Amino acid sequence: MEKRKNINACSNRRVKINRGGMEANTLAILDSDEFHKDSQESKDDRLDFLEAVRTASIVPEDGPAPTEKMVEAVFHILRQGKSVELIMSSYELLNEIQKRFPQVRISESSDNGSHELVVVNEAWLPFMVSSDVMSNEREGKYSSDLFDINGFHEFIQGLAELAYKSSSERQDIESLRNMLLFQYLVNVLGGDFIPRVNVYKETMNWNLLRECILNILLSSRRVNYKVLMKDCLSTICGLSQYHAGIVDGSDCSETSMEKSSEDHNTDVAFALIEVQKTTCRAMENLMIMIMEFDVFKKQAEMKNQTSRADGVRTPLAEIILDELTYDRDLLPSFLQGFSASKWKLEIIVQYFLKYTAKPSTRTRSSNGPREDSPFIGVLKSFSNSTTTRNIIKKMDADIVQLLLSHAFQAYLSMSSQQHLPGMSDCKDDVIDGSDVELSKKIIAAFNSLRSTDENIKISSLGKEALFTAATILSTSS
Repeated sequence: MEKRKNINACSNRRVKINRGGMEANTLAILDSDEFHKDSQESKDDRLDFLEAVRTASIVPEDGPAPTEKMVEAVFHILRQGKSVELIMSSYELLNEIQKRFPQVRISESSDNGSHELVVVNEAWLPFMVSSDVMSNEREGKYSSDLFDINGFHEFIQGLAELAYKSSSERQDIESLRNMLLFQYLVNVLGGDFIPRVNVYKETMNWNLLRECILNILLSSRRVNYKVLMKDCLSTICGLSQYHAGIVDGSDCSETSMEKSSEDHNTDVAFALIEVQKTTCRAMENLMIMIMEFDVFKKQAEMKNQTSRADGVRTPLAEIILDELTYDRDLLPSFLQGFSASKWKLEIIVQYFLKYTAKPSTRTRSSNGPREDSPFIGVLKSFSNSTTTRNIIKKMDADIVQLLLSHAFQAYLSMSSQQHLPGMSDCKDDVIDGSDVELSKKIIAAFNSLRSTDENIKISSLGKEALFTAATILSTSS
């Protein structure tokens, strides 16, 4: 046993020596005079540094993890890079490092096969986080690049403003850099949150989620939580409108691309087409994590596992619902940009319930029929002309068609997938009934709209929903 300890000690020393040599060799590039200048030599030095880190830590299957200083330097290049190549290379390397050397991971206990959470407290993070507050005392050459809670909120505010700029106004290196930076930050939050969720499901240990970075950020008293959530919603709506413009060909004209070429930003313009789409998905992932956390926190509260230190905040789903109700102009862009079927359907159902009578439910018994899902209950509100007319008066026919169509799409998607990969089944009674029965009710709802008011024109999205429903019925007969 003593011999094994000595062998392990020698092995650990050898790893430290190798890591130290690797850090010295790669960081030497950073100390060159050219590295700190905006020149081709500086760009080459940065690219050499990124390649050195990748070659040492990522390429070998058992390569050592890069040191904190090295990762911090890669992050600095992402934050300060002034070329598409530098920004994309540093972004990809940071994600590779996070995937290969996660700060939080799940291990299997050798005793009983249960899963345990392993947290590497020494791992580098792009956030300045301590138990309850953000620390401004983080040491390091590039510590000013890191995000505290105020910096994170201001960053998302900047994204919200960027999302509503015209295509030509976005076509600069800063826009590209900030969008990729946001995607990386969300990846870090997800890498910390999702393993905690998976172990929490087994152990129901609330502390695992209480200590996640996401909760620490949102729980800070130094930021207005509701304003932050509204900025997230605004960002996803703005980016969604941009993509709708691309589909229509209205925001990516030849004139716009020619102007980009004249400004030498063609590479940025082409990169942004895809990056804006992935940024929209990243914002969606952030919002999903927050809504998932809200559900788990409610569960913990019901089990008396929370305390006053956990604080009280309005669930994000409720904030979204209130904003969409207050400003209906946001509805089309939100439904277009937000693709998470489970939460989309939940929000649409709750939106309908604000304007319709809450559907009655049958008492579930062991031998009795299963109670209707909330969406089936909403569709029953269109079963007669009187209730349909009242809904139209309160909501407007176009809004009703929009909600019905998107809810139908989400329902069918969930029917085939059952749940989103990596996320919990927080609404176990959302899906109920066959696709055939649902299709019949969707067709009946649209027929009720038309019979109630002959002036109502079915939208293109409504026609797609009706065609899909008719196809399902025809293939089932």
